[in-house]
Amino acid sequence: MENKLVISHIMMPDQANVAGNVHGGEIMKMMDTAAGAVCIKYARGNVVTARVDELLFLRPVLVGTLVTCTAEIAYVGRTTMEVIVTTEIEDLESDAGPEVALTGFFTMVALDKTGKPKRVRPFVPQTDYQKKIFAEAESRRALYKKRLLNEDSCGKQ
Repeated sequence: MENKLVISHIMMPDQANVAGNVHGGEIMKMMDTAAGAVCIKYARGNVVTARVDELLFLRPVLVGTLVTCTAEIAYVGRTTMEVIVTTEIEDLESDAGPEVALTGFFTMVALDKTGKPKRVRPFVPQTDYQKKIFAEAESRRALYKKRLLNEDSCGKQ
């Protein structure tokens, strides 16, 4: 599947504070890496992060925890891709299964070899789930555009 990618990593002490809680920035970096990787795979070229939105921290992440980020393309525009990243944590020393710790939306821009935005092939959702997240992403995109227009017009006569 070119629109989905999974990466995992065990959290180490150098990624945490003195209480053993992994820094949020460490998890965000892992999520960004997963989002970037799935977009590079899909676009077959370099991408950069343009936006990170609605990062929800649901559970603490501790040293020794296996962290798994699943990045799935939700929407593809002309040069951008929106990715939903779900981050699960799992204590490998217990019988408890994985739990969702974070979720977030990442917007990536595909770049050509000169660093300019390049066109990305369209994404056609196949499953009911893909159709649902595609429609949600379209709604978010429309809201972003509306906000940008409002910000651009503020203070202009």
